[in-house]
Amino acid sequence: MIPARQAEKAEHNHQDAAEKETGLRRLMCELRTVLVAYSGGVDSTYLAYIATRELGRQALCVTGLSPSVSEFQISEAGKAAASGGFDFITVETHEIEDDDYRANAGNRCYFCKSELFDRLLAVAAENGIANVLDGTNADDLGGHRPGRTAAGERNVRSPLAELGFSKADIRERSKVHGLVSWDRPASPCLASRIAPGVPVTIERLTQVEEAEQALRNEGFREFRVRVHGELARIEISAAEMAKVLDTDLFSRISSRLKRIGFRYVTLDLEGFRSGSTNGNVQFGTKG
Repeated sequence: MIPARQAEKAEHNHQDAAEKETGLRRLMCELRTVLVAYSGGVDSTYLAYIATRELGRQALCVTGLSPSVSEFQISEAGKAAASGGFDFITVETHEIEDDDYRANAGNRCYFCKSELFDRLLAVAAENGIANVLDGTNADDLGGHRPGRTAAGERNVRSPLAELGFSKADIRERSKVHGLVSWDRPASPCLASRIAPGVPVTIERLTQVEEAEQALRNEGFREFRVRVHGELARIEISAAEMAKVLDTDLFSRISSRLKRIGFRYVTLDLEGFRSGSTNGNVQFGTKG
């Protein structure tokens, strides 16, 4: 594609995303009071930003706290909320107490989202808020998404998906507004790193959190540490793969992960990919 056509396409995409945002702002005004299921990720931060700009204190942003949410993610959510001036609170969720959730079958996300949305609906009722929203976008609607079933059962709306926002649209508009989250990598919950059929326990969630923090401390930005029993499978983005192949660095990472409790540490040569598979079941997705 020649540069002129590239510029024309970019301008078209910019105008299209801007028109979607106009629709989103209009929808917020129609809803009047909203509670945003807020994680601090790209999608929910953008939704929270628009809701706050249109509704002010009538938009409440709530993050669920549980062992499946890392301290790093909670910290990032707080920073983005402060930067955007959100009315922000946290609420504890207890999905780890649910036997069906801990079993980690292919529908684990259903039980997680059910717990989260039930808590958020209770907070909304306490605060006289009529609508609970999540940050699902149009790109999220395909595939196996049991969390979407939980949302539908509870009338949780997904305005970004309803209005056709892609992830690219959300990043583009977030960058326009100067949101700190605009280029953040996706960061689903820690339980998404545990292969289906391997029970979710606080010990395993802690291992994942500490292992990923070890990689973060080494300067890596987009990665996953996936758990297969006693084995940790590290996925690194293509842009960062050359760095991790340094012998001394990988030896240091491997030693650290073994101290955390893994018996085996392996590097996945296919690199990072969202929703990588174990057999025929996806894990590592948003639910």
